Amino acid sequence: MENTAPVPIPKPFTPHPSFSDEVNRNIVQSEIEGGVYLDDLSEGAVLEVETQHHWYTIVVRGRGQELISGHPQYFPGPVAVRIAGSTWGGSMLKLRFVGRGMHLEFLHPVYQTITTSRILEIRASDQLAGNARAPQN
Repeated sequence: MENTAPVPIPKPFTPHPSFSDEVNRNIVQSEIEGGVYLDDLSEGAVLEVETQHHWYTIVVRGRGQELISGHPQYFPGPVAVRIAGSTWGGSMLKLRFVGRGMHLEFLHPVYQTITTSRILEIRASDQLAGNARAPQN
């Protein structure tokens, strides 16, 4: 006899009457295309994110503290940032979420708010980061 608990099935989003049809449609589309909530990941988890223009590596260091690398100008090596979440290109943000078809938005210590090009793919690395700390300048 197997003693495993069933995997809970997430409750799908129900369109909200106060949201516009476009907002409701975007939220549903983000569930279809998929993504990951950063706060659901363990410290040291590594994500590889492909956008229309770059490949980024994100290391989760704790709630609201991530390392990101992969952009030749803004962060060629790991830089400590605060990822706000993902947006559809407007002002509405899906907090602490990295979603396909969306744009990642985060706070850079020098360049302030950065919004990436559209996210094409998100992959979890098989390994945890050994030392999830930003390099010393």
